[in-house]
Amino acid sequence: MTMKIAKLTTPIIVILCCLVSVSAYAHGVDDETQSFLSTNKGIAFGPFLYIGAKHMLTGYDHLLFLVGVIFFLYRTKEIILYVSFFTIGHSATLLFGVMADINVNAYLIDAIIALSIVYKGFDNLGGFKKILGTQPNTKAAVLIFGLFHGFGLATKLQEFEFDKEGLFTNLLGFNLGVEIGQFLALGFVLLIISFWRQYSSYLKFSKITNIFLMAAGFLLLGYQLTGYFFS
Repeated sequence: MTMKIAKLTTPIIVILCCLVSVSAYAHGVDDETQSFLSTNKGIAFGPFLYIGAKHMLTGYDHLLFLVGVIFFLYRTKEIILYVSFFTIGHSATLLFGVMADINVNAYLIDAIIALSIVYKGFDNLGGFKKILGTQPNTKAAVLIFGLFHGFGLATKLQEFEFDKEGLFTNLLGFNLGVEIGQFLALGFVLLIISFWRQYSSYLKFSKITNIFLMAAGFLLLGYQLTGYFFS
């Protein structure tokens, strides 16, 4: 019985560990990247594209939210639609936030991003229908939270003094890199989910998976609020 439970819960552990195990590095910027961002002059589309992809692949909070978004989406068309809403949201605020030099406290914006993970896990559990008797517009929620996720990315970039020459082009490169990283990460997650969906344990353990998702969101929320109040 113990072996059976362990076998059934393995996909949950694999997905969450792949996303959370990088938490010590996620959103961090290594010394080489810091040096480049601080000293770069002019257009550097390729390097910014690479940095964007790397940043997204280690952006566990963004990826946890997207796991919640696609968890109960079975049709490719629906997955593309929802991911597109998220992409539109974070792309708009990423570009606008940096270009307009809108400063948002990094801890607070990341706390909202953590709440988006809690929200999606709670939504997947049918919490809103049970408590409020109604279901919020899921597409609107993904778009709105995408806007906050974009500001989260913008705040990371604003920590560095960018050369204004070629800034828009470099931001486009970074944003494209983010999309590539997102595509690669989601592709890997979808492979695991598609394999898991072949077994009855997928729906059987969907509740505990989304509880884990909410727990991860609350953990990140506590971390960000601690940083805000004690930094």
